[in-house]
Amino acid sequence: MSDTPINLDDLRQRIDQLDGDILRLISERASCAQQVAHVKLAQDQDAVFYRPEREAQVLRRIMALNKGPLDAEEMARLFREIMSACLALEQPVKVAYLGPEGTFTQQAALKHFGESAVSLPMAAIDEVFREVEAGAVNYGVVPVENSTEGVVNHTLDTFMDSSIKICGEVVLRIHHHLLISETTRKDKVSRIYSHPQSFGQCRKWLDAHYPHAERVPVSSNAEAAKLVKTEWHSAAIAGDMAAKLYGLERIADKIEDRPDNSTRFLIIGNQDVPMSGEDKTSIVVAMRNQPGALHDLLEPFHRHKIDLTRIETRPSRTGVWNYVFFIDFKGHRDEPSVAAVLEEVRLRAAELRVLGSYPQGVL
Repeated sequence: MSDTPINLDDLRQRIDQLDGDILRLISERASCAQQVAHVKLAQDQDAVFYRPEREAQVLRRIMALNKGPLDAEEMARLFREIMSACLALEQPVKVAYLGPEGTFTQQAALKHFGESAVSLPMAAIDEVFREVEAGAVNYGVVPVENSTEGVVNHTLDTFMDSSIKICGEVVLRIHHHLLISETTRKDKVSRIYSHPQSFGQCRKWLDAHYPHAERVPVSSNAEAAKLVKTEWHSAAIAGDMAAKLYGLERIADKIEDRPDNSTRFLIIGNQDVPMSGEDKTSIVVAMRNQPGALHDLLEPFHRHKIDLTRIETRPSRTGVWNYVFFIDFKGHRDEPSVAAVLEEVRLRAAELRVLGSYPQGVL
């Protein structure tokens, strides 16, 4: 190490110089994004500006090149926002999400698409699907499973009646807080509002700290936060976004029972997504009601060494005691090994539908 003392003014001048370089390079990137838009429109008036596979490749490359001191995920988040702002110069992405404003689903939408995306709240999961199907928005974001409470059945059931495709995924660490308003009497809390899934994720903490409080399930954590504003004896379980949006005070932080509590969300759209290099595929399969049906379904995956990441069953709507299987696995439908497995499954199944092949979640 040099014996020369560090001069604070010199360091500040260096930071100012670097800030100018960063500003110039971001502006150059934005100009390049505008040129990309002009080229796309010249080739196709219905050009698609947001490409999930391309964005995933860029973020993975940034994380691989990063040398610190910022960690790779933090650096990727910074580039996510730069890319979001640049994309907005081409064409802002419209995204529907399970609302109201302030939900974890909105937080997941902004994590995936960046703050420059136009996010629109919907009252129910099937409304998100309808907005995407109608072309009123480019994409939708819906929850599909939680690490504590399991699968979101409503999302899986909606896929059965929809032609929508899965275009991506995002995993969000879920931290729940106990929130009150400025009029709440902390020592008189007798009612707690939250989404049923959140109650399940915080069950042990509530049993220990508020065993006698009435637990009132509502449609979303954001709805719970709104209700607390009107009552003096109630509290809500919700996240940071809802607390900030509705001006609530946190009286207990991170009350979820499991510190690794996470929810996986799906990005839905109308387009197929090309290979990104690290992909997943989701399918729904109806098997004939016969002995060994599940073995027949899974055997090709084992033989071709395809890594299954999730399998769920839901009752079929075409017959009593018949079931369909929702399966996620690593790989893209255009890869030869995956294509071979899908063809074998198609021959063995009563029905097979590929919900989508899409980039594995980066952030």
